[in-house]
Amino acid sequence: MKQIASIALLSHFFIGAFAQKAVIFSPNGQAIKGYDPVAFFVKQSAIKGYDSLTYRWSDANWYFSSKAHLDSFKANPEKYAPQYGGYCAYGTAQGHKAPTETDTWTVVDDKLYFNYNNKVKNLWMGKQATLIGAANQQWPAIKNKE
Repeated sequence: MKQIASIALLSHFFIGAFAQKAVIFSPNGQAIKGYDPVAFFVKQSAIKGYDSLTYRWSDANWYFSSKAHLDSFKANPEKYAPQYGGYCAYGTAQGHKAPTETDTWTVVDDKLYFNYNNKVKNLWMGKQATLIGAANQQWPAIKNKE
C-alpha cells in the first residue's frame, strides 16, 4: 500500500514538473509589449503597465497599471492572458504564428485576441467566430513551432 501511495505521489510530481507552460509572444521578454492584460477587460483600453508592477508567468514578464490588476492576474492568469499566447489570431487560424501589435486587440466572449496589424484586424472582425474555431484547431499543432 505504501508503494502505491509513493508511486501516485511521484507521478503527480512528474506530471506537474513536465507540464507545458503557455507559449507567449514576448519580444524583449515583455508579454503584450508591456501593456496591462487586465486593462483590456476592465478598462476596455490598451494601457501601458509600469516597471514597478510586474509579474513573471510562463517565461514572460507581464506589466500592470495598478496593484489591483496585478493581483487579479496573479489569481487567474489564464483568464487575462491573450489567446494563442498573444500571437496573431488570424494567422493562427491560417496555421502559422505571427507577431502582433497592441492596438489590434479585441475581447470576444471574455477572451483577449490580437492581430498582426489593423488591416488583418479588419479581416478578423468580419469572421471572428469562424476564425476562432479554426485557430483553436490549429494552435495545438503550431504553438511550439518557431
